[in-house]
Amino acid sequence: MPDKFTPVDVPQSILDRFKALPVATVWGHTQKDAGVPLPFMEGVFAFTKGTRLAARARTLRYLPPRPDLVSETKLGENSPEYVAMARCGPGDVLVCDLMKSTRPCVFGDVKAMQLKMNNADGIVTDGGIRDLDIMDQEGYDLIIYAGAQTPYGSAHWAIPAEENVQIQCGGVLVRPGDVLVGDSDGVVVVHSYFAEECVNIVEEHEGVEAYIKQKIQSENCAPGKYYPPTPEMWKEYRSQK
Repeated sequence: MPDKFTPVDVPQSILDRFKALPVATVWGHTQKDAGVPLPFMEGVFAFTKGTRLAARARTLRYLPPRPDLVSETKLGENSPEYVAMARCGPGDVLVCDLMKSTRPCVFGDVKAMQLKMNNADGIVTDGGIRDLDIMDQEGYDLIIYAGAQTPYGSAHWAIPAEENVQIQCGGVLVRPGDVLVGDSDGVVVVHSYFAEECVNIVEEHEGVEAYIKQKIQSENCAPGKYYPPTPEMWKEYRSQK
């Protein structure tokens, strides 16, 4: 029998439900109910405004270049970055560990064409990103979160060294198959085995808050009368569902 930490393949139906939920609430319940102290990526920002991300992580790890590492790393179409992008399709996002350095860039429009052709959902990195104008003009339709924009490449600072391994991004552990949920606040990581439970909890949380806002408006009272929701308010809300 698998234990509770066994990774699962999160279906698109769960991802679609996450897209309707705010990152702030997902963060709160991942921290509280799943016991993850650091589920939110620090220093990772939305560069495609007005889009919401909920996708499975496919991982790529960059490391500082050194002659021995460079000699061991495959180049060209078999390099770790292209193998990682080949794993990405609809419902997947490429997550790149740039060691929280915004000087190097993961890649630009030419390399990102592989993600576009695969209909992947996007890119998340704690490093830099470039060629955003070109990707927008040419309709890449990738959701992009990054640490900063830059004209640089990655060379001299980092090389793509490993793919499909556990990484950090923005100070958060990311394992292949984890769910990344993003809105204008940023990105939170939900481990795959908690994803369905998380979306159920957060949907109910959002439901009781919507109910409370209706009561506040109808009574023209201070929010503190009903918020945060007390056990009695939860009981009232659930009785009205």
